[in-house]
Amino acid sequence: MPYFAIHCIDKPDSADLRAATRQAHLAHINSKGDDVLVAGPLLRPDGRAMGSLLIIAFDNRDDAVAFATADPYHQVGLFESRSVTNWHKVIPG
Repeated sequence: MPYFAIHCIDKPDSADLRAATRQAHLAHINSKGDDVLVAGPLLRPDGRAMGSLLIIAFDNRDDAVAFATADPYHQVGLFESRSVTNWHKVIPG
């Protein structure tokens, strides 16, 4: 099953919205179980969250986009931008 990278950047001044939606977002990611290779926040130099990076296995890009669209963070309008791209794991093999 191919991997897809979901790269999201938060809207400015959205820390409260991120915090309020975090548990629902994590439950959404955890619903993919072992298909999740990595998931976590993108950080500013001061350590504050500024977005999200997920690398998850899906059958196809349409499924990856549907999953990203159903993410509670996306549903509440947290993201300024979002991309979903095919990703190939090389290291570690």
